[in-house]
Amino acid sequence: MSETPAEGPETPNLDFQGTTPYEDYVQADVLTHLQHTLSDDPGEMVFLVATQVMELWFTVLVHEWHTAGQALREDDIPTAMAALKRSTYELESLNASWKPLAHLTPGQFNSYRSALGEGSGFQSAMYRRLEFLLGDKSASMLVPHRGSPRVYAELEKALHEPSLYDEVLGLLQRRGHDIPAKLLERDLSLRYEPDPAVERAWQRIYSASGTTGESAAGDADLLRLGEALTEVAELVWRWRNDHLVATRRAMGAKTGTGGSAGVAWLEKRAAKNVFPELWTARSHV
Repeated sequence: MSETPAEGPETPNLDFQGTTPYEDYVQADVLTHLQHTLSDDPGEMVFLVATQVMELWFTVLVHEWHTAGQALREDDIPTAMAALKRSTYELESLNASWKPLAHLTPGQFNSYRSALGEGSGFQSAMYRRLEFLLGDKSASMLVPHRGSPRVYAELEKALHEPSLYDEVLGLLQRRGHDIPAKLLERDLSLRYEPDPAVERAWQRIYSASGTTGESAAGDADLLRLGEALTEVAELVWRWRNDHLVATRRAMGAKTGTGGSAGVAWLEKRAAKNVFPELWTARSHV
């Protein structure tokens, strides 16, 4: 008797030549065979998979913020807003990646920590590209990637390209706000530093908004853009803090993997605001 299911109008096609169309598109077989644990501890698998998932979300976010930056360069605020909105959902998913790791005890982490060797999250090239897009540039962070020419070239290119916030400043200037030329013509490979003129521009945009949230000065779309950027900045801050708390629970104040300062380094990162003038301008509205 045949074990083939009876075919009907609701029966999916089960017979393919070669791999399935799903596999061809998703390449799930590749993804699910990239997990090569280095210890006998069963908890290492979730650590490895959670880290790989984070890398995939970094890749998506870099794509979204590149899309938003290009749209802003072309004065296409709706397309930029759509990309930024998608990125907030993606940041929420990225931040949720800490959930499986957030309650590791020191003993649990130590059971496979030695397998990491000198490996550390700050060595992630895709995360570095994400930070560069947020304006946190540093040429020294290319050094760990000198042994990988393709990755190094991509990072070097990203280092000298405008950040997402650089594109925002260009848009503000084109919309009539007094953004100093020194900011628009600065060395883009350097970390962005807050400027009082940018703070005043955001202050004017937010001060012009009425109780309905609509700008009386015709900058309603800039106000909405500011809020979208603020949402991104807040979620990045939450990511950094979740990282800090998870690390503090797992290893306390010990030196981090890869020789980093561990919790002390993460505390400094968490104290920094992304798109800083969007936060400080609120004190003057």
